[in-house]
Amino acid sequence: MQDNAQQEEKVLTFDDLGLKKEILKSIKFAGFTSPSPIQAQAIPVVLAGRDMVGQAHTGTGKTAAFSLPALHNMKLDGSVELLVITPTRELATQVSDEIFKYGKNLGVRTVTVYGGSSYKRQLDLIGRGANVVVATPGRMLDILKKNMLPDFAPSMVVLDEADEMLDMGFLDDITEIFSYMPTDRQTLLFSATMPQPIKTLAHKILENPEFVSITKGETTNADIEQLYYVIDEHERDDAIIRLMDSETTKKSVVFCRTKSEVDRLSNVLSNAGYLANGLHGDMEQRQRETVIKGFKSNSVKVLVATDVAARGIHVNNISHVFNYHIPFDPESYVHRIGRTGRAGTKGKAITLLTPLEFKELQKIKKIVGTSMEHAFVPSKNDLRQTNIDNIVKSIEDQKIYDEAHLILDKLKEDIDEETIMYKLISMILNKQDIKGPSNIGIPADKLQAILDRASKRGGDRNSRGRGGNRRAGHRNSRGRSGGSRDGGSRSSRGGDSRRRSSNRH
Repeated sequence: MQDNAQQEEKVLTFDDLGLKKEILKSIKFAGFTSPSPIQAQAIPVVLAGRDMVGQAHTGTGKTAAFSLPALHNMKLDGSVELLVITPTRELATQVSDEIFKYGKNLGVRTVTVYGGSSYKRQLDLIGRGANVVVATPGRMLDILKKNMLPDFAPSMVVLDEADEMLDMGFLDDITEIFSYMPTDRQTLLFSATMPQPIKTLAHKILENPEFVSITKGETTNADIEQLYYVIDEHERDDAIIRLMDSETTKKSVVFCRTKSEVDRLSNVLSNAGYLANGLHGDMEQRQRETVIKGFKSNSVKVLVATDVAARGIHVNNISHVFNYHIPFDPESYVHRIGRTGRAGTKGKAITLLTPLEFKELQKIKKIVGTSMEHAFVPSKNDLRQTNIDNIVKSIEDQKIYDEAHLILDKLKEDIDEETIMYKLISMILNKQDIKGPSNIGIPADKLQAILDRASKRGGDRNSRGRGGNRRAGHRNSRGRSGGSRDGGSRSSRGGDSRRRSSNRH
């Protein structure tokens, strides 16, 4: 009976949600059939016209969760009916492109509004009959305060990635933007986390909202394999290179704590033969755009970035995320690893840490509720074996060119066939240069002894009081000495300059 019931259980599809046929056609063209959890919960609420708070991590399909029902409800009368506010121009561009993709069969016109570009061009595009405006807070507020769009009255306003806007210092701007919005509107707020300032904002701008949230167990994506490697502090560069050499990375992001660390590590990885480039808040906007364009087009395969600079970058084919240092807080960890494992693909998140950082690891595991497995950095011998297996497969899959027999015939004039094969394979092996020491990381027996001692010290510190925390305090100050974090440097500049500088991140 139970098996029959499970067989009869219907899988929800987009067809079941009652969306217009033009939208369903776009969804099917994009290759989607079943809605993600956040989409299945949010779309009926939005279709019904309710205000809503949606909590879900990045990569779960939030854009479709609000844009599909918004497109369905549009009158398409030539006015702006949907305003989406996003923290960065990169995210604004991507959200606008996605909404256009879903609404193209309805003839929906979208415009992206952000700083650093011509006011006139953006206003002209809106005046030509835009239905959707996707904007960053600073430029949108400037347009509203200068009354450049006198009849601007969207019936739906979406605040996307609200917690990221809080981190970037946009909360006052957001509050002021909503003072210009019509009171008779539908408002949606999406956020990966719900700190108290976001809850307060939601109370101000939403009316009797429906709360839609994924479960705690889904805070981090189940499609992401999460591993951590315990190393000594001086081994970080060797470890990151060895892991990249041993992993089948298609496109990856390496997160660093500081801007100076981004610059240094991107040079280290470039010198090691990787197509790497850095991204941080001190770069000019033109530089940032060039790096991001290269990352999307595969001319950059490894993006080395700070947390703030990488926010708003949502690329679906990122196979790996590397944490060069363990993040300072659990929310940053969730944001970081959410860059991989998107759109139903598998991803891998790798974190490097020292024994002194186990406390931060346990905090993340406890609060996030995630499953992180310990692994050992491959030795040179391990990597050699992996390389041999890869070479065998490459040779088996290699296409044979017509000219190959000409080269083989010439070689056979002086060398026997077996020696030819050995020489050709040796040529391949000669290119497999494995950098770094033979072994990287703390071996199992030493690691267990360290953990045992740490456990005993933890008990002693609890009995002695605060005196046992001096080592951790020293570690924290030393960890920040390489340069100020993006977040730290922003907070020291005050509210107005923080908002002005945020477009660089």
